[in-house]
Amino acid sequence: MKDLSRVHMEAFLEMMSAERGAAVNTLQSYERDLDDLHSFLSERKVRLTEAGSNDLGAYLSGLSRQGFKPSSQARRLSAMRQFYKFLYAEGLRTDDPTGILDAPKKGRALPKTMGMDEVTRLLAQAEQEAAVEGPDQLQHLRMLVLLELLYATGMRVSELVSLPAKVLDQQGRFLMIRGKGNKERLVPLSQSAIAALKIYGRRQAEVAANAKQPVPESPWLFPAASKQGYLPRQVFARDLKDLAIRAGLTPSMISPHVMRHAFASHLLANGADLRVVQELLGHSDISTTQIYTHVLEERLHQLVQTHHPLAKQAKKQE
Repeated sequence: MKDLSRVHMEAFLEMMSAERGAAVNTLQSYERDLDDLHSFLSERKVRLTEAGSNDLGAYLSGLSRQGFKPSSQARRLSAMRQFYKFLYAEGLRTDDPTGILDAPKKGRALPKTMGMDEVTRLLAQAEQEAAVEGPDQLQHLRMLVLLELLYATGMRVSELVSLPAKVLDQQGRFLMIRGKGNKERLVPLSQSAIAALKIYGRRQAEVAANAKQPVPESPWLFPAASKQGYLPRQVFARDLKDLAIRAGLTPSMISPHVMRHAFASHLLANGADLRVVQELLGHSDISTTQIYTHVLEERLHQLVQTHHPLAKQAKKQE
């Protein structure tokens, strides 16, 4: 006699194919997932069609313990929900046991970041190129200023490339940034960022003065022949990767956003308060900033595993 649970599974798959137009791959995926659930429930002496919320919750918990990714767990839960809704609609059950089951929480991806040595190498390469006189010097100085400001302030790239030209006129060590929601925040500048700004401003003035035709004055710190009138962030990102290659770094691991992450991570690693970093980054919610504490925790764990005597001893015994 055919297993009744499998009869209902086949009816469910036929419905998904005929009424929902599910693709072959989708049907095969549903079948595999329900087969796995059926095997789990059989070990608990529970029929697939009679499983309760506790049984299904135990199944999901087992997947988690086995190391299944949240995305894989969510796919299994989706198959279960479709199946038990089908049983309910067909009058084969008076309830839907998946109704109170929570979807597995997806872990938040840790941001890419750069080590202090990598940032130092990148800045050193930019500084070296900016020191060479020639027709491209202003462009190299622009890259140096972009990097110095980015690493000194942790600005969003959109905030950075759209800075006004009046930044060159300021005398203090602080910069006012207009960020998301038109909110303003005050960020400190490093001495090297201030020095690079001054040199860049002087070189801009020299180029304009020596131009064969009058150069129209731009309201932007990084003027460009673009729709907005300032340096497009995509161009900055491309030039940054080229600089990374010349510095002997992996370009795929470096971007303006990664530099922003480096700013936050390095501040926290050197004892900065999380609330201060939140303010400097312009985060409205501190939970957004807290992801950087996870980066530090992961690094501390790796540090202990690499350098602690007991960890080394354990590795030798393995």
